[in-house]
Amino acid sequence: MAEQKKNTSAFTDAERDAMKERAREAREFKKLSGEEQVSRKIAEMTPAEQKMATAIHTLVMGVSPEITTKTWYGMPAYYMNDKVICFFQPGSKFDSRYSTFGFQEAAKLDDGVFWATSFAILEMNNSVKESITRLVTQAIS
Repeated sequence: MAEQKKNTSAFTDAERDAMKERAREAREFKKLSGEEQVSRKIAEMTPAEQKMATAIHTLVMGVSPEITTKTWYGMPAYYMNDKVICFFQPGSKFDSRYSTFGFQEAAKLDDGVFWATSFAILEMNNSVKESITRLVTQAIS
């Protein structure tokens, strides 16, 4: 009897899909401007996610003219000095009940030895907009 191979991958299907998406971006998106990349990714989202992503894009890009954008692992991401500061992860990307606005290591959000690096978003309202603007401003300071 032939032995069956076990799937011993340390990655989930969603994580493997994200890696494939990153490879696709590297091939297909590299000739597009960052704005074009992000616009295409937002267009692929659900209508509710498009609304959130568009609002976040406007907020983040309005914080500083030095912020640039392009996709990162299939998500809209925002950069300072070619380093990812923050990103928007639509809930549908990993079949989650909420979308996420997250920060990467280059973001200056340190607060002692423990601080948040991502936030769940169910809807966009004035309080969320104010928090995002405040956090991004702090992240790039």
